[in-house]
Amino acid sequence: MPALHSRGPVCIVPAMAQARVQADWHPASWQTRDAAQQPTYPDQERFESVVGELSRLPPLVTSWEVEALKEKLAAAQRGEAFLLQGGDCAENLEEVTSDNIVQKLKILLQMSLVMLMGLRKPIIRVGRMAGQYAKPRSADYETRDGESLPSYRGDLINRTGFTAADREPDPQIMLRAYGRSALTLNFIRSLIDGGFADLHHPENWDLDFVRESSTAAEYHELVKSVSKSLDFLEAITGEPIHRTRRVEFYASHEGLHLPYEQAQTRLLPHRRRWYNLTTHFPWIGMRTADLTGAHVEYFRGLANPIAVKIGPGMSDEHLQSLVQVLNPDNEPGRLTLITRFGAKHVDEHLPRMIRAVRPTGVSVLWVCDPMHGNTETTAEGYKTRRFDNILAELSAAARIHQEQDGYLGGVHLELTGENVTECVGGARGLKESDLARAYKSQVDPRLNYEQAMEIAMLIAGRLGVDA
Repeated sequence: MPALHSRGPVCIVPAMAQARVQADWHPASWQTRDAAQQPTYPDQERFESVVGELSRLPPLVTSWEVEALKEKLAAAQRGEAFLLQGGDCAENLEEVTSDNIVQKLKILLQMSLVMLMGLRKPIIRVGRMAGQYAKPRSADYETRDGESLPSYRGDLINRTGFTAADREPDPQIMLRAYGRSALTLNFIRSLIDGGFADLHHPENWDLDFVRESSTAAEYHELVKSVSKSLDFLEAITGEPIHRTRRVEFYASHEGLHLPYEQAQTRLLPHRRRWYNLTTHFPWIGMRTADLTGAHVEYFRGLANPIAVKIGPGMSDEHLQSLVQVLNPDNEPGRLTLITRFGAKHVDEHLPRMIRAVRPTGVSVLWVCDPMHGNTETTAEGYKTRRFDNILAELSAAARIHQEQDGYLGGVHLELTGENVTECVGGARGLKESDLARAYKSQVDPRLNYEQAMEIAMLIAGRLGVDA
């Protein structure tokens, strides 16, 4: 068990609230389980002081926002909505700027508009942002030129520089990440409340560097169609369509670093349920989905909608037990399964997992992550993903759900509004030799604007009403 559990994080459960906790769960009960992917903090007293301070700070999101998202995800389970979840593989504290936040919001809004027009159903917009600061690693240590240091685990934990000081887990960073998450959420709320997402003016979402691309041209034609349709409807009714003037936007991140997540877990007396208020929609990664592990134990007691990443290594029996543990009351909108198999393995594993879940009687939202199962490394050492493989897995997932008398309810993507070259292929035919030109990701490769819009158009065409 990691050293951080030797004394355990300070308990942040208020005394009055403890009396209402179910006998077999409370926000700190995960500390009795084996916790994978947790850092070792050398100064335990300083660590506990930071966690205590975090527990006293205001929540980042509210329970009514969380419950509203759960209702929307329940609609997606019924085939009445579609989830678009996307953003950075790992956020960088130094890149929390107004421009970067606006760019991420713009690309998700543009994609959602394309999907809305093709699917003819509401799009649930969820960003991998305002908290995606921790990343799991395949090894605890990284070795360069014979020197081994702790792996970089995201800006919530340590730093990218390859020195002993950089790689030592620093609890103080958690406070900085909390502050950056709050700034991001507040800015997004202000933009949306101020009319930034008004469907009457989607031209506000344009990204300057892609105006000449063929994808952008197709998108602009769609924008004109939407604007004309809205003008026509409002002229006929004589009333503005208020629901088109703002959108709902939610945040999500992997709930990896359990002391940070616990510190913002609150019992709300009026709801009599525990909420993780660092984010609306936390998920469990594939590396931490152990039935007897700390992450499943922590997540099972939350009222938030939650997700689990599942891959080819998970057995049918494990999956069946997992959905029953995480959604024992079969609550609508509660549980999302995000599949990540890779284009070569999706046909082998997705059908059996769909068939495995059905006998449990637990309703889940099926979402495709076509990114993580298709990661590879070039001869030059760049981690990349081939656009054709991403499209292939996504197309196969849609087909398989249809063959199994179900439907694909969402997509989970690592993407950015920046003009990066991290995934090869797509509209401009990026090659491996292009990766060095604008490779900015610290961890995993992301889709750029054009590639993300191609994905949106594929979904709109493949799953749309006329498909």
